[in-house]
Amino acid sequence: MDNVSVIRVFSLSGINETMNYRIAIFSLTLLFYCVILFVNIALILIIILDENLHEPMYVLLCSFCFNGLYGTAGFYPKFLFDLLSSSHEISYEACLLQAFVMYSFACCEMSTLAVMAYDRYLAICRPLHYHSFMTRSRVCQMVCFSWMTPFCIFSISIILTSTLKLCGSKIQKLFCVNWIIFQLACPDNDTLASSIISHATTFIYVSHGFFIIWTYLHLVMKSVRSKDDRVKFMQTCVPHLTSLVTFLVVIVFDLMYMRFGSTDLPQSLQNLIAIEFLLIPPVMNPLIYGFKLTKIRHRILGLVSVDRK
Repeated sequence: MDNVSVIRVFSLSGINETMNYRIAIFSLTLLFYCVILFVNIALILIIILDENLHEPMYVLLCSFCFNGLYGTAGFYPKFLFDLLSSSHEISYEACLLQAFVMYSFACCEMSTLAVMAYDRYLAICRPLHYHSFMTRSRVCQMVCFSWMTPFCIFSISIILTSTLKLCGSKIQKLFCVNWIIFQLACPDNDTLASSIISHATTFIYVSHGFFIIWTYLHLVMKSVRSKDDRVKFMQTCVPHLTSLVTFLVVIVFDLMYMRFGSTDLPQSLQNLIAIEFLLIPPVMNPLIYGFKLTKIRHRILGLVSVDRK
């Protein structure tokens, strides 16, 4: 029986379906990744270089874009390399690292959305207390919370996964995820600790979801009563709500399909479902915030008009 000391390489068989069109897919993927890098880095630089944007909402947005860069860096470079390679393998250590990046990226996205929802709640529902509460140190604590919580949780999860004895090395996806590695474990493994961490993680991030719902119930009720609050809600909360809904739809759909979906679907369609959360949110979020938030839009238009002169 193979165990963890023997299996040092995984094969990513999900990429086999794409090899007939690999040059076209490589070109499109490279172009799309460059767009992701450009829009996220551009928004980060605009926020960093403009002192007028050094406010809590924009600092959180900057963290949001950094997370988009972090998550996509865990997938696109390796995928692009695989498209040009005849061997679609990944080392055991690199697979665990990629699984860590994928999960921590998704959960950091959820944590950041929860923190951003709380920021909007304070700004609209508790405006008199906003600046006294959202100090620079408090914003730093919130950013650290949104990053360190998933990092700590999934560090433990990946360490527990690394102790499992494995009876297979074939991963039917384009990238490594912890759940698939867990499925490759031999039947005689003790998986109680991993199951506890998995259920605890689910509880934590479902709680994040309920917290966001709670904040938006208050935001909507407050906005209905006041025209000024309604304008503020439309300007600053609609981008956040759009990002939230998009992220939840793609991530829940992917998780449900990974756990309960049929394997009879064409591999290319399975691949598309698997990478939706790496396709849509990373490029859509900076575009939505860039066009919708007034200060950022004016800053972008100002830079464009200067370049034309």
